[in-house]
Amino acid sequence: MWFLFVCDEEDRELGTQQAPGTCPCCGGKVQAIDIERQWKFCFLPICFKIKRKYFCTLCARRLELYY
Repeated sequence: MWFLFVCDEEDRELGTQQAPGTCPCCGGKVQAIDIERQWKFCFLPICFKIKRKYFCTLCARRLELYY
């Protein structure tokens, strides 16, 4: 007996805002983007995660936040 499992992952941008600080590579402004990730299993939503990602507006490099 074979089962077909369909797993899907969707990303949706919730909003953007100006973040404090500058890019260490080029000195450009930093932009924060809130992203909602939804995982689906056989078209049923399983998990919602909201993450904040940081990007430079000049060089479009993804930045990491270290504590």
